[in-house]
Amino acid sequence: MFSSSLQSNLSFLSSSPSNTTTTITRTPLTVIRCGPRDNRGPLVKGRSLSTEAMQAVQALKRAKGDDTKINDIISNKLTRLIKNDLLASLSELLRQGHCELALKVFVEVKSDLYIKTNVALYADIVSALCKYGMLQEIDGVISEMGFEVLIGDDRGLSRLIKGLVAAGRKESVVRVYRLMQEGEWGSGASVDEYVVRILSKGLRRMGENGVADEVDAEFGVSVDGVLEKLSV
Repeated sequence: MFSSSLQSNLSFLSSSPSNTTTTITRTPLTVIRCGPRDNRGPLVKGRSLSTEAMQAVQALKRAKGDDTKINDIISNKLTRLIKNDLLASLSELLRQGHCELALKVFVEVKSDLYIKTNVALYADIVSALCKYGMLQEIDGVISEMGFEVLIGDDRGLSRLIKGLVAAGRKESVVRVYRLMQEGEWGSGASVDEYVVRILSKGLRRMGENGVADEVDAEFGVSVDGVLEKLSV
């Protein structure tokens, strides 16, 4: 009887559901964010520097004020960079306000047989030089520019003209116009009205009314949104 009772109790215990609840505690994850390694600030979206380009930029900044070291870095580091890295290094120096260094790199860019400089690059340089008050240097950059860089990029050309007008570089604006003539800009079936308008207005703003009249006669004036030639 005792054996039967014990077996019955064991059977009851084995068939009863367990009321024990297991609790799993999850430790919150800690997110670690790394700050910038220096004070350069983030790169502009869409542009990245390779390790070699970053090292070259940093080396140039450390050598600032020592022309011998700067020339050595340009000769031994910059010349080894591929085209995109060389241009990215120039853009990064302009962005950081190291315009004197950027101009030295620009000399190397222009001497590279595999790099074709364009008007957009000149517009970027003028914008940076204007921002940091290096107005005299703007005229030097424009004086060495050839007409071929103005062809095929009306947007870049308009940016360049606007930058020169904002900097008050009257002689440089006139030179750009002469280069446009030399390169026969606007000789095709269509002329970018916006470029003509900002060129004419910019010249008048700086007191060059005679040249502005010449621009209107050469490239036309807008009549109901259509450019019409004034000259015969």
